[in-house]
Amino acid sequence: MLAVALSLGVLLALADGLVAQSCVSAQCLASLSSHPGDLVPKMVQQLEDSVNTDELPNPSVLLALNLAGATDSEAHKWLLHEIESDAVQRAQKDMSSGQVALYVLALLSSCKDPQQVQALDQTLDLVQVLQKKTDEEIAKMDVDGVPITTLFSVSLDVLGLCLAGAAGHQEAAVVLAKELLRSDSISVDSRAVAALALNCTYEGSDVAEVRELLWEVLLGVTTGFLDEQDEGNGLIGNIYSMGLALQALEATRVVYAPRHWDSAQAFSVVCQHHFQLPTATAQLLPALLGKTYLHAAHMDCAARQNPCPQSSLWPQKQSSLSLKLGTTRVHRASVSDIKVQYSIKNQLQGSSFSYSIWVSVPRGSALLSVLRAAAAQEPDIYSFQTEQTSWGPMVTSIHGLAASTNDRTYWQFLGDGVALQEGVGSYKPSDGEHVEAVFSTY
Repeated sequence: MLAVALSLGVLLALADGLVAQSCVSAQCLASLSSHPGDLVPKMVQQLEDSVNTDELPNPSVLLALNLAGATDSEAHKWLLHEIESDAVQRAQKDMSSGQVALYVLALLSSCKDPQQVQALDQTLDLVQVLQKKTDEEIAKMDVDGVPITTLFSVSLDVLGLCLAGAAGHQEAAVVLAKELLRSDSISVDSRAVAALALNCTYEGSDVAEVRELLWEVLLGVTTGFLDEQDEGNGLIGNIYSMGLALQALEATRVVYAPRHWDSAQAFSVVCQHHFQLPTATAQLLPALLGKTYLHAAHMDCAARQNPCPQSSLWPQKQSSLSLKLGTTRVHRASVSDIKVQYSIKNQLQGSSFSYSIWVSVPRGSALLSVLRAAAAQEPDIYSFQTEQTSWGPMVTSIHGLAASTNDRTYWQFLGDGVALQEGVGSYKPSDGEHVEAVFSTY
């Protein structure tokens, strides 16, 4: 794989208040001068604490723990066991291609063969399942110009197939590369994962035309990221896309050389933000350690050790309340009611509608509480449904109008007219804010 060693020194975890181990990048430590250098241990603990036996396993969390070397906790063991079992039960029928790809990456990084997933007295070739689902994505793109799911999923597909050594990934990589050249409205997250996938394919291809195409796209993506960082004072996209963007820039240094990447500036941005969502933390943690998803297939399984040991309180301390994804602690002394205006709008499909209501919720509540308060007051209008995802709860239906992957529709949330960068389970509206849910297309 193409990966130039990070020039970020890695430092520390705390031992009786003294620097004792190598756990977090020097840039992060410098940006957190007012705090102890225990960022990575805290992030690892957060990921372990996010593991909830009442929910589906999160492969992004397992992947991040593996890349961080944090493999000896009970939470890690449970995750690995459940991911193997879940893959056997659901991969062929209930999972999207991108979900299957993440499971492949999680298993590879766990030193497990994704072509021989054994659980529940069954054996499954998960790579074969991924290849079939990827072929279906590519066929849809050839006919309709869009995939069944998203370009983010297709990028994960190519990355998973490439790292698993599947023969069919190069064709999909070429289709993905051409789409990145054609479109200028692809999200940072999708471009970042695509860069990792195309980088993997480039290194394994001996076809000159393919390598030339992939290099062109990689150069465009990475220099675009560098431009965005310059213009955004360190930010690339939004704070939640930074983890994958940092991984992409780390893995492709030779592509944009001799241009310089001010990695210290980028790391200072993410290190000043408190990430609550486990998936966001899981995407960032490898970058803090100078690693990327490309390392998933190259783990030193014989020499595994946890560089940032964690407490052994899991699962004794777990509870469905404290381990729910996106759950935050609220200091009761600071709780007071706020008022939020909540509107739902549809001018896209079926009968148009527009409704608005004011609700009161405790200060510090997540947006989900606003939706629940509105539905409690006027259920015939504001009833809604959610689906649990690795990013927390996702609203799938409001007022009986459901989002659809076939129609490429979804409910977009805005706060005072600006699209929200967090989900309903983590975004906290302010007093007097106007939150809108608008039925939209992507």
